[in-house]
Amino acid sequence: MSAETERIRLHSGRSIPVLGLGTLADLQGEDEIIEAVKTAVRVGYRHIDCAAIYRNERAVGHAIKELIVMGLIQREDLFVTSKLWNTCHKPDLVIPSLKKTLEDLGLEYIDLYLIHWPMAYQEGGELVPLNEQGKTLNSDVDYVDTWQAMEDCRDMGLTKDIGLSNFNRRQIERVLEVARIPPVVLQIEVNCRITNSKLIEFAKSKNIVVVAYAPLGAPNIDDGNVKLIDEPVVKEIAEKYGKTPAQVLLRFVIQLGLAVIPKSTNHKRIEENSK
Repeated sequence: MSAETERIRLHSGRSIPVLGLGTLADLQGEDEIIEAVKTAVRVGYRHIDCAAIYRNERAVGHAIKELIVMGLIQREDLFVTSKLWNTCHKPDLVIPSLKKTLEDLGLEYIDLYLIHWPMAYQEGGELVPLNEQGKTLNSDVDYVDTWQAMEDCRDMGLTKDIGLSNFNRRQIERVLEVARIPPVVLQIEVNCRITNSKLIEFAKSKNIVVVAYAPLGAPNIDDGNVKLIDEPVVKEIAEKYGKTPAQVLLRFVIQLGLAVIPKSTNHKRIEENSK
């Protein structure tokens, strides 16, 4: 795999790099994020996956600016994704939310903007608003209305393309029923353990490219299973072909025709994942 050259064509006519860097990094400081992005770009990554809820887009933007100033890349070399958070689903909040992301990233546009989740949270307070019983306070905004504001973002040139994240088949169908601009991407969890094969098949039937997050598994979720990279069969295949377990897991997903966005701030692993 070449992190720099493999791409998947979107139905908008543009293309998305097969390999991207996920920037969700719990407990990491800005310096770690900056160095991770710089390492990724140096070894060939051209897709950086961000989100407002990660609260580190300023650090990502700082890294991108440094790389451009150093002459290692130009802005058009990068494919930058971000996501609209649940508290900003009201149509009149969508454009300001994207403009805030652009300000944090220091960019005039991003390449892809996704609705992060189909559910909307109560606006104007905490990022995850809770009632006295600790339950999430939801908003009655319909993501169909949110989508129309997403289309406005693309019309304005704030993002080149728009898409969905964590939507199921029926939710995607509802968007497609009203869409003036259909989603080009669906971002969902896909790995050897969670294949989501039916949803992938449906997305492909609608010319929607699937981007897989957690391709190496979700280590923060204790489900009682062995970590994917520690699975004996994965280790056996890796040893047979002279690869790392992570490389085997990424190749499994890529061979499904998907893009992948493994997250890491470990420089050695970032480089290994690109090979």
